Amino acid sequence: MPEHPANAEPARADRVSVLLPLPLAGAYDYRVTNGLRVAVGDFVRVPLGRRRVAGVVWGPDRADVAEAKLKPIAETLPVPPLHDELRRFVDWVANYTLTAPGAVLRMTMSVPDALEPPRAISGYEIADAGRRALNDPAARLTPQRRRVLELLTEGGAATAGDLAQRAACGPGVVKAMAAAGLLAPVALPAALPPPAPDWRLPGPPLSSAQEIAAAELIGKVKRSGFGVTVLDGVTGSGKTEVYFAAIAAALERGRQALVLLPEIALSAQLLKRFADRFGAPPVLWHSDLGHAQRRATWRHVADGQARVVVGARSALFLPFRDLGLIVVDEEHDASFKQEDGVIYHARDMAVVRASLAQLPIVLVSATPSLETMINMQSGRYARLHLPARHGVAQLPEIRVVDLRKQKPERQRFLSPPLVQALGETLAAGEQAMLFLNRRGYAPLTLCRECGHRMQCPNCTAWLIEHRRAGGLRCHHCGYATAMPPACPNCGAAGSFAACGPGVERLAEEAAHRFPQARIAVMASDTLNGPRAMAELLERVERREVDVLIGTQVMAKGHHFPMLTLVGVVDADLGLSGGDLRAAERTFQLLHQVAGRAGRAERPGVVLLQTYMPEHPVMRALASDDRDGFLAAEAESRREGNWPPFGRLAALIVSAPDADAADRAARVIARHAPHVEGIEVLGPAPAPLAMLRGRHRRRFLVKAQRAVPLQSTLRTWLDAVKLPAAIRVQVDVDPYSFL
Repeated sequence: MPEHPANAEPARADRVSVLLPLPLAGAYDYRVTNGLRVAVGDFVRVPLGRRRVAGVVWGPDRADVAEAKLKPIAETLPVPPLHDELRRFVDWVANYTLTAPGAVLRMTMSVPDALEPPRAISGYEIADAGRRALNDPAARLTPQRRRVLELLTEGGAATAGDLAQRAACGPGVVKAMAAAGLLAPVALPAALPPPAPDWRLPGPPLSSAQEIAAAELIGKVKRSGFGVTVLDGVTGSGKTEVYFAAIAAALERGRQALVLLPEIALSAQLLKRFADRFGAPPVLWHSDLGHAQRRATWRHVADGQARVVVGARSALFLPFRDLGLIVVDEEHDASFKQEDGVIYHARDMAVVRASLAQLPIVLVSATPSLETMINMQSGRYARLHLPARHGVAQLPEIRVVDLRKQKPERQRFLSPPLVQALGETLAAGEQAMLFLNRRGYAPLTLCRECGHRMQCPNCTAWLIEHRRAGGLRCHHCGYATAMPPACPNCGAAGSFAACGPGVERLAEEAAHRFPQARIAVMASDTLNGPRAMAELLERVERREVDVLIGTQVMAKGHHFPMLTLVGVVDADLGLSGGDLRAAERTFQLLHQVAGRAGRAERPGVVLLQTYMPEHPVMRALASDDRDGFLAAEAESRREGNWPPFGRLAALIVSAPDADAADRAARVIARHAPHVEGIEVLGPAPAPLAMLRGRHRRRFLVKAQRAVPLQSTLRTWLDAVKLPAAIRVQVDVDPYSFL
């Protein structure tokens, strides 16, 4: 029987409602028979049609279903029950995002077989004959066999695969040793508990500003209770060590901690720093984990053995047994917004979960979002400020390169000042970074003869050339094709031209200009998962890379002591497209990129290549006037009643063909609400008018903050009846306007 928390609600003895991890209207009622004892929060298996489905007892039955129609609960599952705060969180997220509660629950129950009893696996321990052989010179053990025996003596039983990997031998060696009687078979638990971090280990010396901030966070963790604190510090100011102190305080109290990262690529250096600080790594949670590891991690989180979890946004829905602290690192990052399935912003939902669980949450950034800045100014969020870099490091000098006056050579993309700075940096034995937020070789491929542009057949998007992997790709739907030998429009052979640069083309130019330089490319499609990222970062730290070229995955969180030059190749790239947050995002991204330079004793320089040196973003970066930029941005938003001063929701209507999408949009438009304080814009073709083969039309709903937006949207959509082929996706508080 699962152990129940003290606040578990008693369920009625004979009927309960069960929420299933499916996009259904709500919980279903079931009978409790066969002597089962269930409480709210228990995981159970119930019949649904011809199959059995795992779900969670959500509360008392609705009492509107005839007894004869109720099916019995099949069994309870041996898993710790879902705590009250997490059940309330699931309901809150569902209501806020206008999503079926079961679809939200599915994110919590993301590893279905973690609900099953753990299965023992086969392993080996050292046998008495093995101990004797290890100490007997006459035994003539091979080096491989000796390593296996020594590993088992030091670390205890292990699987054949684990032993083979650590002893650098084949599994056949291990099995042969078992056949010879040197090893004895033994049953191992399906997943050993992760090593526990030791909060008592001393951390590195802190500056006075760090000590003040750390003491404040430690006090909040020890007092418990809900509160949002923004750790606002310049790049390189040591924010990580400050929130490590808060994690240590949570561990001291026997509670768990969660650290959310916008991109798991940021975890490589964080894991190393965490292990150095606490003597053991944290537990990781992200989509690139293998199934067995995800299963084990889910169970360890639920039973409390995973003390600290570092994860992507989905880690927010894990069933923590006793969560005591949430940290959202790089809180401003747009990657915290989930755009598919249940659409939510992990930072905002983390604040909600902390509120429901009555625990402290820390938002960390060198460039806080405008929403967070307004909350600090209003007093809703507390602020801890780290105004200077740690130790002797100084903030880099930022220079603007006007590309209208200092143009690159034809078919080149590095301006003369940046080329000169690169040469000087390499001559001094230092490292440089070139930033361009475009993957691949070129963003556009066109025919020189007829002007035909290679476009994705499934999306309103150009195909991106990737020379390293070969061929053309769509970055929206994943469509890939080989480069055709002739233009599909006019038939001209060999007529394609690559237009514009991607990071691969930039690496080609850098290699041409500096043939002796060791160059590496860091982008999401050139690195196969977090391990490849960690290996590249280690190469940079060992100074095996002279010039690192990449996209936004290298812009945040990384610390390279010998990196003194950052060149931003196209600083204007994010400023086009009419996005509400274009200027804010561009400022944040470029500020973070610039922060990679000069993080140790050697001073850093940043060169921003731009055609718009007069733009407020460029002026603010050059003058290091973050707060002035955000104040001007806030005033502009306030005048238009745009977020965070007003509210937005997007409705995306999609259909397999354009006419069906237009018809559906007109039907929805006829039922649009006429409510004071709400303005409905559209319908209009979405900027990506076709995505993954579906034609898309968009409504934008603009509302005053006092208007009940969710209930208005729900009433509107409930009045509309559409064919099954039509999908309506609701995005409350949209971040992407594609």
